[in-house]
Amino acid sequence: MSSADIDVTAIIVNYNTRALLQPCVDALRAGAEGLRLQIVIVDNGSRDGSAELLRREFADCELLLNTDNVGFGRANNQARASARGRYLLLLNTDAFVALDSVGQTVRYLDEHPACALLGVRLVGRDGVLQPSCRYFPTPWNEFVARAGLQRFFPRTRMIDDMSWDHASPRACDWVPGCYYLVRRGVVDQVGLFDPRFFLYYEEVDHCRAVKAAGWQVVYYPHTTVVHIGGESAKSDAELTSAGRQISALQIESSLLYHRKHHGRVGLWQNMGLVTLADALLTLKWLLRRRTLRGTGPYWQHAVLTWALLRRTGWALRPTR
Repeated sequence: MSSADIDVTAIIVNYNTRALLQPCVDALRAGAEGLRLQIVIVDNGSRDGSAELLRREFADCELLLNTDNVGFGRANNQARASARGRYLLLLNTDAFVALDSVGQTVRYLDEHPACALLGVRLVGRDGVLQPSCRYFPTPWNEFVARAGLQRFFPRTRMIDDMSWDHASPRACDWVPGCYYLVRRGVVDQVGLFDPRFFLYYEEVDHCRAVKAAGWQVVYYPHTTVVHIGGESAKSDAELTSAGRQISALQIESSLLYHRKHHGRVGLWQNMGLVTLADALLTLKWLLRRRTLRGTGPYWQHAVLTWALLRRTGWALRPTR
């Protein structure tokens, strides 16, 4: 098929989630019935036999097989070069679309030309609503959330606002990247993901670029995606002590994001507030438990954050 013949290019990045590939793709095909669909799957150097399964069972998909884990954002960027659809759908292997999910969301974008990209209503396996429509992170709202001080600062716009009914379409700052439908023309205009973000914050950063270019980001509630969450990260976290590798990736991306969008002043505000939050959490623990035992995660988080600030060249470059 030529580019003009394809409605949606679905990009799926796989990392050690072999068991999820077939159900994910099956649900995608069912959810895109009636649309002309291209599927590009990138395997990020999985160690669980994913590459062999892809070669054997997914010959009708376009495959990119990396020898190493290059990161979520970079893998999607790789697949972009093969994408021929007028829309790009970034889909996690642990996200399962409902019937007509893709059709409904494509129709919404067709009917709303000011909307560049959208996400949908996300629920867990248990049907519980997950954060699906979010505000941009700042040093302040991340501090308030981590320190558990929301009730003292009710006017602070938190990243996740779960207090509304989630039943109506709503313009927002950003949507999670597990189901991320974006116009091809917008990607051509602003690019896809900043390759400095190995994992986490890449879609936040991208939505900022999209909105800065004058487009809307929209939460669409009339279809649901079941999102298990954390399956790829789990495969690495199991190899580390208390998931420190994953924690480090989150912290690193946070530092890169705040330096990029809030400058040096915002970065140092973030560092001060991270340290203060860890100190407050330690103090809370001591007042409640009256023992130092159990305070380790707080001071370890602070130490790791300061170490990563140095290793990223003051939040200017990634470590991997």
